[in-house]
Amino acid sequence: MTAPGVVPPDMHDFVGSLVAESSAIIRGYYGRPDLRVDEKTDASPVTEADRRAEEVMRALIRKRYPDHGIVGEELGREREQAEFVWVLDPIDGTVSFTMGCPLFGTLIGLLREGHPILGVVHLPILGRLCVGTSRETRLDDAPTRIRPVKQLADAVVLTTDLGNVERHQRWEGFDGLRRKTRLLRTWGDCYGYVLLVSGGADVMLDPIMNPWDLLPLIPIIEGAGGTITGWSGESAVTATSCVAASATIHGDVLAALNA
Repeated sequence: MTAPGVVPPDMHDFVGSLVAESSAIIRGYYGRPDLRVDEKTDASPVTEADRRAEEVMRALIRKRYPDHGIVGEELGREREQAEFVWVLDPIDGTVSFTMGCPLFGTLIGLLREGHPILGVVHLPILGRLCVGTSRETRLDDAPTRIRPVKQLADAVVLTTDLGNVERHQRWEGFDGLRRKTRLLRTWGDCYGYVLLVSGGADVMLDPIMNPWDLLPLIPIIEGAGGTITGWSGESAVTATSCVAASATIHGDVLAALNA
């Protein structure tokens, strides 16, 4: 039997099918002037591309692993108590997608008994694939690591939406962190986490997140040598916010945010 934290090889390989099928759908809708954008109950946008990409991934999972559970942003939850549960966010960064900005992606996670053991970020327009297993993270099939920045003064900080910081967390703490670091940019959504694990940034923050936003990222950040928690330092597995950073400064980031 496979150890609890190890990804079974067939499931690791199966990710390629999910990526290929979902990206084909997403690319077909990208940049279309007639793309219809609906508003969900939480005021976030959704498109036919989101729904169809999740539908095709769910169909592939049901066919290959009929006893597995699925948690998806657009189409809900099924068999959540299964040993293996797939977590799907077909388009993380739908705002960017609808505006023709390529900095969005597909998030895929795999839980075993509630613990994230595999995470995937696929950037379909940029053609980049990041896969993490908590033991190793690979970007475009090459090992990748978070750079070990030594102090906040040298750190580049990313976040998705400054308005969300103000709405959902203490702005004073965030502003204090901003003043202590070298640079702040809003290259966010899942693209920001890819920049983090590839050495392009040192901190990625999201003040509010759902399970399908966060759970796939945990193995990716940990596999690249980083630390990921909620805004107050709580476990990322149950958090509703995210602080991901180089392990060398993660504690300093939390201290600044919560000062």
